[in-house]
Amino acid sequence: MNEKEIAEIRRRFNPQKTNITRVCGCYVTGSGEIMSEFSQPIATLTQDETEYLLSLFKKTLSGTVDKNLIDIPFSNAQVLEGEEHKTLLKLRDTALEDEESLKKIYGGIISSVKMETNYLIMLAYDSYDVFTYSEDGKKSEDSSEQFRYFICSVCPVKSTKPLLSFAAFDNAFHGIASNTAVSAPEFGFMFPAFDDRRGNIYDTLFYTKNPAADYSQIADRLFKAEMPMPAADQQNSFCGMLGSAVGDECSIEVIKEVHGYISDTVTEHKESRSKEPLTVSRDEISDVLRSSGVDEERINDFKKSYDDTFGEKTLLNPKNLLDVKQFEVNMPDVSIRINPERSGLVDTRVIDGVKYIVIRADESVEVNGVQININN
Repeated sequence: MNEKEIAEIRRRFNPQKTNITRVCGCYVTGSGEIMSEFSQPIATLTQDETEYLLSLFKKTLSGTVDKNLIDIPFSNAQVLEGEEHKTLLKLRDTALEDEESLKKIYGGIISSVKMETNYLIMLAYDSYDVFTYSEDGKKSEDSSEQFRYFICSVCPVKSTKPLLSFAAFDNAFHGIASNTAVSAPEFGFMFPAFDDRRGNIYDTLFYTKNPAADYSQIADRLFKAEMPMPAADQQNSFCGMLGSAVGDECSIEVIKEVHGYISDTVTEHKESRSKEPLTVSRDEISDVLRSSGVDEERINDFKKSYDDTFGEKTLLNPKNLLDVKQFEVNMPDVSIRINPERSGLVDTRVIDGVKYIVIRADESVEVNGVQININN
């Protein structure tokens, strides 16, 4: 799913737009014991409660694609014969009415995750009459496609702290006892995916609040699929292999070129409003290294490291490889942060055998908030 498709489904979680009529799930202790199961009609909630509940599901479709929101594909064999896929499909087709399938989802989550607090597993079913566009590009409410899906959110339940309030009616302080509150989801998923503005049973969209978290067990139990490497690990692996493979040819100029290429790729994709996923390949990075003057043997070392870590034909989201919004130079006792568009201000030099980081000071310079002069 791309950002536009995700945003279209996110807009469904509004009391005026949703067709969700009930929420079902279970309340689980931190040790993995189901305390209770529930199925509550939305109509029994107040407007504020409904809005907050829908906002929790909406958060399960928030964040950055390929970092917080991850497509998990199913193979043809899984769709035809896989028990995990049959469970998901049965829940969708029965609008979450199949108790046996619900218990499989509960069991898969509980057996695969450890949480410090109690938590809720919540599921909701929705059907969406997908609007179309007329020939002149205007939105039409006519629909030839109905997207039926369900969403699952796993939310910690945390105890609030005791508070003190002041009541004007009796001019006195009053204590507010601690209570429990449902927090934003730690993870969740939507099935099926919404690709090309229609349902795709060959894919599910997984959400993680923490991009560094490992949910490989969840993916195996619920989908019988492998999770992609977490975004934080992708960045660490990429930076590590780049420095190791390029070796003593890995200069600040090489990193500037790689950072510039990745930044330009992200910008061009955004400006083009392309429906295609934002990706970068092994060979693209290799070409950048080559144009930076890196020796061919070093480039081959980089390719091998890339293949061993990610896979030869694996395309990566460039946002997961480098932070395009910042350019940093770090030493054990010194950190320098530069506007990426002005990375040319920084260079490295060796003067009389001593290595230096050189920053061109064309404009005013402040030290601890005090403007200083740099004299000849």
